[in-house]
Amino acid sequence: MPSAHNHALPAPETYVTQTARVWCDGDEQAGDGHPRVWLQIDATGLADCGYCDRRFILAGGPADQR
Repeated sequence: MPSAHNHALPAPETYVTQTARVWCDGDEQAGDGHPRVWLQIDATGLADCGYCDRRFILAGGPADQR
């Protein structure tokens, strides 16, 4: 019998961006979004949206693993 603890959470949606300042609205045009928030990518090279957990990675930064 499978355990409920074996279910992994899905990875967040990840977007690679050319700028360190980005905004997220959780796809507000599709009707399932959230208020627009501005995020600043820090020295780690990434920023996560506090509403929808989308992850924004700065292209060429330390978190860019492409």
